[in-house]
Amino acid sequence: MNKSAAILATVIAALWAQGAGADSFRCGTRLVSDGDSTDKVEALCGPPTDIQRREVLQRPILRHRGRPFFTSFDLVAIPVEVWTYNLGPNKLMRRLKFEDGLLVDVETLSHGYYFTRDD
Repeated sequence: MNKSAAILATVIAALWAQGAGADSFRCGTRLVSDGDSTDKVEALCGPPTDIQRREVLQRPILRHRGRPFFTSFDLVAIPVEVWTYNLGPNKLMRRLKFEDGLLVDVETLSHGYYFTRDD
């Protein structure tokens, strides 16, 4: 194997291993992770501070043991929700992304803030 092929194989292996980790979010003593439904997350963590909804067009995916397999070349509309949890100024905020009602990504943001209501 030549040097450039070895480097390419190493980069692909590193990216593959990086994507294999499961995302999770701890709500008090409860843990939500990839594959959990919106209903389960809301039951365990309560309502989010903010919800953004949109649709994306993508090929239909069937997941088997955490790996995606495309089932068709046709594009379909997939509902996407992005939930933000503001846990206050002493904790980091979390952004949870749901595709078709299932948790697919958990992102840690900066510190939260106090919620002030303009009356």
